[in-house]
Amino acid sequence: MESVNQTDMLEFLLLGLSDNAELQPLIFSLFLSMYLITILGNLLIILAIISDPHLHTPMYFFLSTLSFNDICFITTTVPQMLVNIHTQDQSITYIKCLSQVCSELIFGSLENCLLAVMAYDRYAAICHPLKYPVIMNPHICVLLVLVSLLMSIVYALLHTLMVLRLSFCTHLEVPHFFCELAQIIKLACSDTLINNLMIYVASSLFAGVPFCGIIVSYIHIVSSVLRMPSSRGKYKVFSTCGSHLCVVSLFYGTGFGVYISSAFVESQRKTAVASVMYSVVTQMLNPFIYSLRNRDMKEAFRKLSNYLASPL
Repeated sequence: MESVNQTDMLEFLLLGLSDNAELQPLIFSLFLSMYLITILGNLLIILAIISDPHLHTPMYFFLSTLSFNDICFITTTVPQMLVNIHTQDQSITYIKCLSQVCSELIFGSLENCLLAVMAYDRYAAICHPLKYPVIMNPHICVLLVLVSLLMSIVYALLHTLMVLRLSFCTHLEVPHFFCELAQIIKLACSDTLINNLMIYVASSLFAGVPFCGIIVSYIHIVSSVLRMPSSRGKYKVFSTCGSHLCVVSLFYGTGFGVYISSAFVESQRKTAVASVMYSVVTQMLNPFIYSLRNRDMKEAFRKLSNYLASPL
């Protein structure tokens, strides 16, 4: 196949989730609904936290940051997919594709880091309650978010710049609904050994360290809970951690599920369908998980709805 320089390339073709033309309106409607639900749900989380002074705590600061990140995460992939279906044009320019790769890596990695930061916050609150205001003061909270963002940007730029050095063939069909890093690397005509090694090494570091941090935090939390004499105290602790554990399980469970399915399932299109879980469904369900299992959030939503319903 003919190799072309990236500066001369015109476009990639995103093949989407199905070749069946009759399913495209259904897919469009489904993803548009999930996108709008995600935007609305996460915006309500942010507005509820901002409007209620009782929620101006580190835990809800991180939750509002996570909700904003979820909005950005899903916006990097779904709108382009909806445009492609609506226009019946599967093409995406080289620059847009690389921008999508970089954005997806930034917000995916940031979600990973924020979940670890939230686990550390729960560890500090439960295991060191007297020192908690000092450990998680506002400056530390902002610093943790900024460091997480910086690490995510470095991680994304590392992979994106490595893709820039590749030469691509003229057959540029991506069996996915967005430009996913591994699929883009597979289309290269030049040697991709360094890129593949970078994926394994950097992903193990940037994903493995936060995940291990979550595990260690919850080991300490469970250990502290088991030493509590009051069953009411144990229930209160588990109720405050329950939402976070559900989100962690959903995010990492679907991520590992996609990784395992890609190793055993030959069809790359089926792997793309599975990736919908961690790239779209998780972001849509997060607001429901936190609002349905959290009494403070329910009260904040009630106050917000009363305020919005009251006449000016």
